[in-house]
Amino acid sequence: MPKKRRKLNKEMEADMAASKRKIELITALIHDIREEDIQAEYLEAFGKVRSTVVNLIAKYTTDGFCEETEELLSQYRELITNFEEEYEL
Repeated sequence: MPKKRRKLNKEMEADMAASKRKIELITALIHDIREEDIQAEYLEAFGKVRSTVVNLIAKYTTDGFCEETEELLSQYRELITNFEEEYEL
C-alpha cells in the first residue's frame, strides 16, 4: 500500500522556524547567566518549552500539518508566553 503524502503548511513552517530561533536565543541568554542556581532554575523552567518545540518539529517532519501539530504549536505559544511573563531575561 502506498504511503500517504503528508500535508504541508507554509505558515506553520515559518512559525516553527521562528520558534526554533527563539528557543536558541533564550537558551543562549540562559547560559549567559552567571549564577549557577538561577541558571539551573531557568533551564528547568524552560525545558518544557524546548521539548514542546522539539516534539512539534519531529511530528511535523513525520506527519505534516495535522491536528496534533496545530495543538503542539498552540501549546508552545502558551508555554513561551507564560515563561516570558514569569522569568525576566
